[in-house]
Amino acid sequence: MRRDSKKFALGKLKHEFLGELLSNLEINDERVVLGSKIGEDAAVIDIPGDNYLVAKIDPITFATDHIGYYVVNINVNDVVCTGAKPKWFQTTILLPQKSTTNSLIENIFKDIHDTCKSMGITVIGGHTEITPKIDRPMVIGSLLGEVEKEKLVRTSGAEPGDAIILTKGIFIEGTSIISREKEGELKDRGFNSDFIEKCKNYLYEPGISVFKEALLANNNFKIKSFHDPTEGGLATGLAEMAIASKTGIIVQKEKINILPESSILSKAYDLDPMGTISSGSLLIALDDDLSQDLVDLLKKNKIHAEKIGNFVNAEKGLMIKENNGKSSPLSYSETDEITKIF
Repeated sequence: MRRDSKKFALGKLKHEFLGELLSNLEINDERVVLGSKIGEDAAVIDIPGDNYLVAKIDPITFATDHIGYYVVNINVNDVVCTGAKPKWFQTTILLPQKSTTNSLIENIFKDIHDTCKSMGITVIGGHTEITPKIDRPMVIGSLLGEVEKEKLVRTSGAEPGDAIILTKGIFIEGTSIISREKEGELKDRGFNSDFIEKCKNYLYEPGISVFKEALLANNNFKIKSFHDPTEGGLATGLAEMAIASKTGIIVQKEKINILPESSILSKAYDLDPMGTISSGSLLIALDDDLSQDLVDLLKKNKIHAEKIGNFVNAEKGLMIKENNGKSSPLSYSETDEITKIF
């Protein structure tokens, strides 16, 4: 193994390096239907019967307020993006020695329990400890779900010609994180309480969960691919879909919805909305001729949706069509824009 003193940026590993690491992993169990791959955010295991078992693990590292709610939803999002129904949840809770209180622990437990209960998920265990050398809570969730074998959706399933649907908009989670973690700073900058409270409520409305829309889409259409853009934002999420599917993409910038409060905060903190953490958004690939029917169904169920582009042959690359009609390469980074505020 190479040894060097290279410093890493906050956030995800670079795709090239991660791909190299994953290529060295050997899967010797034929029951593993889907293992570790770039863009594939959950593992799939064959079990007796008509269903696959889906397994996911993910931490919360940026947010502290309502961290229990975050950790459940972030894991749920990746499980439902396989078409599965989330079933069983475990968590590891690591707490700082200096600032931990009984009420902090109780609130984390309550958020986890209430959020799981609202989605029919059973909390089956975990681990909690006071940990040295951290200054904020860190929570790691592990979620298991089940999916009918014929309903399994892979990130790698998109094909040239398929439509790309985006739900809700982008920078939803980023808006909530900034307003909750930087509330005092926002007040010092002149933002009023109503604005801050509305941004904080982005956690719930439009919300960081894609539970409803993923199940709705998969129950009514043949979905080729799902992906929820998290760290690295929409741009990285699109790139991960294209890498997994071995395709290119062309997206139209004017079709990408940025909510008003998100736009204001992105300018205030000089963040690119396309590259800022965007849990709550869902990217969907399906046959182009079905795209309007899906958009209509989602809107009928009060979920904003828009076709933002298409998958194309890989040699065409990753392209974004600007509002002036000119196309340019879609730039993306595994390092999320929101790391600039921490």
